[in-house]
Amino acid sequence: MDSGFANFEKNFPCLDPRRRRRQCTEKRPAGRRYTNALKMGAGCCSVSPVVSAVVFFLFFVSFVCPARSVNFNDSSQSFRPGHESKKLKFVRSHLRKINKPASPDGDIIDCVLSHNQPAFDHPQLKGQKPLDPPDRPTGHQSRPAMFEENFQVWSMSNEFCPEGTVPIRRTKEDDVLRASSIRRFGKKIRPVRRDSSSNGHEHAVGYVSGDEYYGAKASINVWAPVVTNQYEFSLSQMWVIAGSFGDDLNTIEAGWQVSPELYGDNYPRFFTYWTSDAYQATGCYNLLCSGFVQTNNKIAIGAAISPTSAYNGGQFDISLLVWKDPKHGNWWLEFGDGILVGYWPSFLFSHLRDHASMVQFGGEIVNSESSGSHTSTQMGSGHFAEEGFGKASYFRNLQVVDWDNNLVPLSNLRVLADHPNCYDITRGG
Repeated sequence: MDSGFANFEKNFPCLDPRRRRRQCTEKRPAGRRYTNALKMGAGCCSVSPVVSAVVFFLFFVSFVCPARSVNFNDSSQSFRPGHESKKLKFVRSHLRKINKPASPDGDIIDCVLSHNQPAFDHPQLKGQKPLDPPDRPTGHQSRPAMFEENFQVWSMSNEFCPEGTVPIRRTKEDDVLRASSIRRFGKKIRPVRRDSSSNGHEHAVGYVSGDEYYGAKASINVWAPVVTNQYEFSLSQMWVIAGSFGDDLNTIEAGWQVSPELYGDNYPRFFTYWTSDAYQATGCYNLLCSGFVQTNNKIAIGAAISPTSAYNGGQFDISLLVWKDPKHGNWWLEFGDGILVGYWPSFLFSHLRDHASMVQFGGEIVNSESSGSHTSTQMGSGHFAEEGFGKASYFRNLQVVDWDNNLVPLSNLRVLADHPNCYDITRGG
């Protein structure tokens, strides 16, 4: 596969008209593909001395940070105001000592014993414990632990969960009530197909297919795209795929997303997903069902990522590696430099019990057309791919894992945008 930068862009009337090149409502003949080659030297990616491939893309998103308030109402104060006021102050002071405060993003992180995490509610995992780490793919390089970065908001104060526990973002009543139904909470709303744009999900992806794939790796820069309303999201991720795009679709997914419905805010958050039946009955985000087994006590799946990239400023990216353990067949996830997060047991899947037949890198948004026209939700940075490094979103260092557990560069990378007038992608080298 060719190395390259894949750029995803979005153009929408809410942008400055001087930057506007195309209208989302513009129609193009069916079957035609529009891509602009973007050749960039390795030196332009100051975040890494070696760039195998980069994917740039553009996204639209809006920040909506709902105000929250708490009202304390103690009716007894009307009878004994002095006594009750003093007592209430004492209670609040005591609670501040024993309750760990929420992180700056409003999350409460629970440290749960590893064997009590949701994965072990699964009938095939009951009574078991997390597995030991497998060997990384050959060719994988990570920095020593002394250089380990902290890129989650909840742990900025260097507080982590104790050994033998895993950090789990607490799900609150409000989180469930925002979902369309309790049954659908934590799940993607509908099957995603790459041959149809009628379901509201729109993509701009770079992909490889036609071979056997045992994993994938990429570095993705993180943005805070604007999401128009609660029922839409914007994400940037990797897909490891097997089966058809019918009811037998198997996927493993990881990246970052902004989803007001799922999280109640507009922070970009590290997320995972899996399904073995095209998002119908199986799978979920993060740890919201039994499936993914977490082994790390410092990474909270679903927690906010910080810092984020700035337009024409500093770029911040996260590295993700997903690969199949040759010994046990489970699919492992690494986040950052050498930080193992956990694994998806192979029995969760049908086709992915063997290998993947496609790998995708790219962006996805939901277009609800709530105002009767195309959404202004951004993908990635919200700027055109042609603007390049520091302005457009990107994937870099794209690699796949072969049958012999080797990380190898991509070849024959292709790009596809469901709605190129709104969200575009460009590859380069």
